[in-house]
Amino acid sequence: MAAITNAMTIDVEDYFQVSALAPYIAREQWDSRECRVESNVDRILLMLDEHQTAATFFTLGWVAERYPQLVRRIVEAGHELASHGYGHQRASELSEAEFSADIGSAKKLLEDLSGQEVKGYRAPSFSIGEGNLWAFDCLERAGYRYSSSIYPIRHDHYGMPDAPRFAHQVRAGLLELPVTTARFFDRNWPASGGGYFRLLPYPVSRWLLQKVNELDRQPAIFYFHPWEIDAGQPRVPGISAKTRFRHYLNLQHTEGRLRRLLADFRWGRMDEVFLGARTRASMVN
Repeated sequence: MAAITNAMTIDVEDYFQVSALAPYIAREQWDSRECRVESNVDRILLMLDEHQTAATFFTLGWVAERYPQLVRRIVEAGHELASHGYGHQRASELSEAEFSADIGSAKKLLEDLSGQEVKGYRAPSFSIGEGNLWAFDCLERAGYRYSSSIYPIRHDHYGMPDAPRFAHQVRAGLLELPVTTARFFDRNWPASGGGYFRLLPYPVSRWLLQKVNELDRQPAIFYFHPWEIDAGQPRVPGISAKTRFRHYLNLQHTEGRLRRLLADFRWGRMDEVFLGARTRASMVN
């Protein structure tokens, strides 16, 4: 069988912007925190270059505004720049007007900095679900061509387990590209990165992705965050044991696992895989 090109994605946010840490770190404190996102993204860019892989960077407007040269380095390296909203506010916690303003301002900012069209959007914490499907209307009006904002699993912070598992049209000209799940025992299981990639032994993650490629014959969508390769990030005091476990588990092993993943599968940008855009990766491979 011909190798399937999967989509590699990075959610560009810093460690103190994670939704699970929001009860412990006020938004007003962000500017006073040590920022590590730029150096971590530079490490990721080097790793991707070494594996001749192009990826999609879902980037916060807050980060882009403070590190415009980082945005330009992402684009100059041949990667796709996409939107993660401006300030990492869950779509489910915003009104329709607030959400429209957030996705519109982030798109304009990213396009102004990069000089390229921003086609894709990913909601923080996969926060589009049954209660706010109006968000797709906002994304269509704002000019986005795809969203990757639904995780079809059951989870205490997010999830829409009955949603389609693979790419589907949600509005005229707008695709929803759910992050990847594997189906067995009549249930969807996470197979696309994040904390599960750090929790599970690497061969299990590899097997789940192989199952999607070989049995479903579908491209996978994998995601991770820059802070997940940063074992030296500052520890946030006073957090719950559950949050501590989820956030800090196996940070020291993530980069090595990612390198194995890049070598074991074929990867590309979201727009390359799902919209047919020609990129450096499609010309090299």
